[in-house]
Amino acid sequence: MTTRRLQTLAALAGASLILSACGGVSGLSSVPRGPQSHRHHGSSVPIQHIVLIVQENRSFNNLFAGFPGATSTKTGKELVLQGSKYVQKSIKLKKVALTDHGNVTHLYAAFLTACDMQGSTCAMDGFDLIKYVRNGKPEGKAPYQYVNPKAIVPYWTMAEQWGLANAMFQTQGSDSFTAHQELIRGGTCITSVTSCETPNGSTLSLIDPPTSGAVWGCDSPYGATTPVINIYGQESTGPFPCSNKFPDYVSGGYETLRDLLDAKSVSWKYYTPTWKNNTPSALWDAFDVIAPVRYGPEWTTNIVSPETTIFSDISGGTLPAMSWVIPSANNSDHPGYPGQDTGPSWVASVVNAIGSSSYWNSTAIIVVWDDWGGFYDPVAPPQRDLQGGPGFRVPMIAISPYVQLGSGSQGGYISNTTYEFASVIRFIEDTFSLGRIPGTPDASSNSIGDMFNFSQSPRGFTTIPSTYKKAYFLHHKPSELPVDTE
Repeated sequence: MTTRRLQTLAALAGASLILSACGGVSGLSSVPRGPQSHRHHGSSVPIQHIVLIVQENRSFNNLFAGFPGATSTKTGKELVLQGSKYVQKSIKLKKVALTDHGNVTHLYAAFLTACDMQGSTCAMDGFDLIKYVRNGKPEGKAPYQYVNPKAIVPYWTMAEQWGLANAMFQTQGSDSFTAHQELIRGGTCITSVTSCETPNGSTLSLIDPPTSGAVWGCDSPYGATTPVINIYGQESTGPFPCSNKFPDYVSGGYETLRDLLDAKSVSWKYYTPTWKNNTPSALWDAFDVIAPVRYGPEWTTNIVSPETTIFSDISGGTLPAMSWVIPSANNSDHPGYPGQDTGPSWVASVVNAIGSSSYWNSTAIIVVWDDWGGFYDPVAPPQRDLQGGPGFRVPMIAISPYVQLGSGSQGGYISNTTYEFASVIRFIEDTFSLGRIPGTPDASSNSIGDMFNFSQSPRGFTTIPSTYKKAYFLHHKPSELPVDTE
């Protein structure tokens, strides 16, 4: 099926990059990628702080199957071989604990298999044919599961009270490496800015993790490479995973939000766990790829470890305008780590710390899961953009006194606007009047700003109940595990 999809992508190479409406499941609004339906400007909004909390490896349906008002299912679609042909069948999704140890494949090849491209739309029925990385055997029923809501009560509580994005799609159909790049810049194009904005045959984007495995960026061992993808959906060997080795670096390309924030003197920090030898975790540190940060003073001033430092910054009145919050391995929701159910409480503890502080009335908290994790989701992504995406749906929750009131009994708002990770970047850019990052999808993506109503009176905060409290995370010994390997 991969060959068929690549042929389809090649046929689409000359097509417009404007994304068409989502398909696959009724009830999801058809909102194309294009000029955002709601704009805001830094001088006209009360938001002075944005906190982006990044969790790991869950599809939307995996965490929010059955959530009232959301598009979800507890019955999936699979392809079963009957004779010489594959036939689509229904399969009941298994309800599991958050601590389920199954870590399924979620690289670009797995995305293509699960998607099962039919014309210009994913059939979303090939998840059972994804092959395990470790042994090359089909995963079968493993991707067809959802987490018991009782195991993730804080997430459902936040969604019920605040805002839930029903159509947030990972920018690329890949793994955590590219996802974390997208969450600091919107996309991963590494060729010239002109060709990134108007792709041609020479346009290349990073996709899948570097060959260095447990180290992502400039700290990777000599000889490490990063796969790249062209507009025909074909992968090849790319550069060393450090921006000074990227083709566009010499012409000032591969900018991130860091460049825009610094240019406007807007404060920022990237809170990341400690790894071995009490150093910032090179894995899960998106800025380890960015040479000016890795080899400049910001590596010790703006890259902050441990990640729990955010608590003292909140209580001490030193929270920056822009924060990225990266969890430790045990608190990440990443499948496969033994017996850890602390992710929902970790997120709740950060949200509660802000909600009970003086920062509440001036803050927007965005909680997002970086990739689909290999788990089933029923909603097909928007039409292919010829750069390895958009990928599958992932959860995103917005918490702020200015999140729109929804129709739910607790005021939760469900947005059906089509978003991608660049939508978060656009919201950040608009809030702080930063301008745009050249060569990325931020200018053409719908901002998540339409989840907010900045003219409403600030909504009061209610503590999110959780099993583990802030003290647990402050005193718990760091795992020192590599946070992810794909």
